[in-house]
Amino acid sequence: MPRKPSLASLSINAGAPLPENGRAFRHGPEFASTFHLSGDVDPNAYQYGRFGQPTWTSLEQGLAQLEGGDTIVFPSGMSAAAGILTSLLKPGDTILLPSDGYAPVRFYTEQYLVKFGVKLKTIPTQEIDNFDFSGIDLALLETPSNPMLDTFDIQGVAAKIHKSGGLLAIDNTTLTFLGQQPLALGADISMSADTKAVNGHSDVVFGHVACTSQALSDKIRQWRKFSGNIPGPMETWLVHRSLSTLDVRLQRMCDTAMLLAQALYEHPKVKSVRYPGLPNDPSYNIAKTQQQLFGFIISFELDSKRKADSFLKACSLVYEATSFGGVHSTAERRARWGTDNIAPGVVRFSVGCERADDLIYDVMQALKQL
Repeated sequence: MPRKPSLASLSINAGAPLPENGRAFRHGPEFASTFHLSGDVDPNAYQYGRFGQPTWTSLEQGLAQLEGGDTIVFPSGMSAAAGILTSLLKPGDTILLPSDGYAPVRFYTEQYLVKFGVKLKTIPTQEIDNFDFSGIDLALLETPSNPMLDTFDIQGVAAKIHKSGGLLAIDNTTLTFLGQQPLALGADISMSADTKAVNGHSDVVFGHVACTSQALSDKIRQWRKFSGNIPGPMETWLVHRSLSTLDVRLQRMCDTAMLLAQALYEHPKVKSVRYPGLPNDPSYNIAKTQQQLFGFIISFELDSKRKADSFLKACSLVYEATSFGGVHSTAERRARWGTDNIAPGVVRFSVGCERADDLIYDVMQALKQL
């Protein structure tokens, strides 16, 4: 019996047409604001650049294959989240968001949806498994959460919220579809800020949404069309190109993250370490059952704001930046934004593709200087 290729192997050519003899393996981006359209409107033809275009279609088809659901691309992860919230909620509906997740999603809901009658509830990620979802119309949740990497049982939560008549959307940015499959676990929607690991080169802002239901994706796609939240063809093509190396990058990053987390856990100057791959981590038991990877993000706490800042300045291979998922390692003292209820000495560390021995040596020498 033929063996089905893994998602890792499929990601190399996902959404790319088979090359014709003597032609390039990949087409370049197609730049067009308008398309030739004569006679009666053909709903299957490209019509206008805000409605749809070939470069989007190629990436959306590839991502749909990897996510397991119809996919819509967006110019940022935040616009992907806004597309879910704005198109699927109506006045009187209640949304559940994590109180310890990505703060701009809460801000968008508070500032732009609540005033139109949407009700907002928040919950710490660690309490989600035991939450009563009665009255929740849509939950947009993160697992692992950003930045403290708490997890919950996607399959169990999906069953509970569906029983109550609600929808479950998962922000899968910290793992990507190669690290976790939310739709296969029962979620209705999987979204990602592809600015992070999917693109992985810190040069493009991008996002996407995948849905198990065509009716849901049609609503989100229509919102994109009429709101004008559309990505450019060049950015779309760059993200599509990056799919080819995603598995290689993730494997290197996650393998190194495990080694670095173990070294940090054993270091006397580190107060605590959060990494789902450590057997003593609160997220470990859930992570090992529903994740294919433990991830490339580590959060650890130093004694103070001063020591965290000093550590970051003492690193030579690590860039101080607020994003994550790039080929180069980045880190930041997360509390500097004032939006997360975390200790001032917490460092969120995104492991890149440097050699593990070089990166660990650099981190250890920086800690030695504290």
